[in-house]
Amino acid sequence: MQNEHISFFSEAIDFTLSEKESYSSWIDSLIQHHNKLTGEISYIFCSDDYLHNINVEHLNHDTYTDIITFDYTHGGIVSGDIFISIDRVRDNAITYNVEFLHELQRVMAHGILHLIGFKDKTDQEKQLMRQEENTAILLYS
Repeated sequence: MQNEHISFFSEAIDFTLSEKESYSSWIDSLIQHHNKLTGEISYIFCSDDYLHNINVEHLNHDTYTDIITFDYTHGGIVSGDIFISIDRVRDNAITYNVEFLHELQRVMAHGILHLIGFKDKTDQEKQLMRQEENTAILLYS
């Protein structure tokens, strides 16, 4: 059964996540793996332009990105809105020579890891984030 606290939406792009129940279970297990509780989490899959507008409007960054995470986590209950550009994920999958779904899982996990508290500003933080992403992908079954 799909976790009722984890939702998937699409904005400004024709994309539907298949196997929503599997992804919900995976996200829930990733959160539990870090000894946290699952709160309200929304994944919003969107276009480059849609995410670029959010980046400019809310973060004052005039750049394209694959993900923006709005963190509402409180007291160990992981909650937030995770916007993912499907356009960027597709391009990055080609750039890094990986399957689209593998790259999508990496980015989905990346957002959850931010909500859990992982950062990626310094080289050391980026390295740890990548290790945690790889571990998260292995949790998907």
